[in-house]
Amino acid sequence: MDQRIIDLYDEYTHKPLPRREFLDRLAKLTGGMAAALTILPLIETGCTTTAKTTGDGLHEERVTWAGVNGEMQGYLVRPAAKKKYAAVVVIHENRGLNAHIEDVARRAAKAGYLALAPNALGPLGGTPVNEDDARQLFTTLKPEESLQNFIRAFDFLETRKDCNGSYGCVGFCWGGAMANNLAVNVPKLKAAVAFYGRQPELTEVPRIKAAVQLHYAEMDERVNAGMTAYEVALKTAGIKFEQYIYTGAQHAFHNDTSQARYNEAAAKLAWERTLAFFKAQL
Repeated sequence: MDQRIIDLYDEYTHKPLPRREFLDRLAKLTGGMAAALTILPLIETGCTTTAKTTGDGLHEERVTWAGVNGEMQGYLVRPAAKKKYAAVVVIHENRGLNAHIEDVARRAAKAGYLALAPNALGPLGGTPVNEDDARQLFTTLKPEESLQNFIRAFDFLETRKDCNGSYGCVGFCWGGAMANNLAVNVPKLKAAVAFYGRQPELTEVPRIKAAVQLHYAEMDERVNAGMTAYEVALKTAGIKFEQYIYTGAQHAFHNDTSQARYNEAAAKLAWERTLAFFKAQL
């Protein structure tokens, strides 16, 4: 697919652009509105995708905890056996908690973790069915409030009898940036994994206590603009970290609901590295 189309979609989902402006520009790139509407399903993600990871052998719950601006919501899943597990917070993209991220949480649970997927939009009533509505709600969130709500997720996990007090997190896009910021702000965090997420303030990097693992897509110019400076800051601060760049991959390459951007080989390798990292750190 034309890289200009993928870049336009990235601009649409992250700036964000009004949908009409996005469609008009897409039509110019594809040669007309009919062609644009044909390509659109290939680049958009599917919030209601069929689950790829079943809940067989897992214990699932819908949970809540007090946020700074309202009640937070989350999907919690772990192996069925009643015992203590290391906990992994799974952080969604800028669409809120949807079927895809719940699927990723089940993958973490299948690997033996107590997985909690919070919903940043919980205080606003939850995730709308329509992706455009969800992205619009994200523009109303205050970054510091969202950060505090996710920090409180670890406080919530601390009250659980099935949590052993060892904590990690993994985030994607918006969630990748949140994972980086949690590494700065949660001293008890042992492992933070960021998939194509914006970097934290470089002056804050020395505060990181966790080991950090970073996954970048080669074609993701927007996020990669801050990659080198973050790498230097991590090295200077003596932070243990791993960094991987996936050749030919697009932003959101791990999201298997986006036909145009999903890269199966890169996604599989990155997830294997994530689980290996958690096994070593947690």
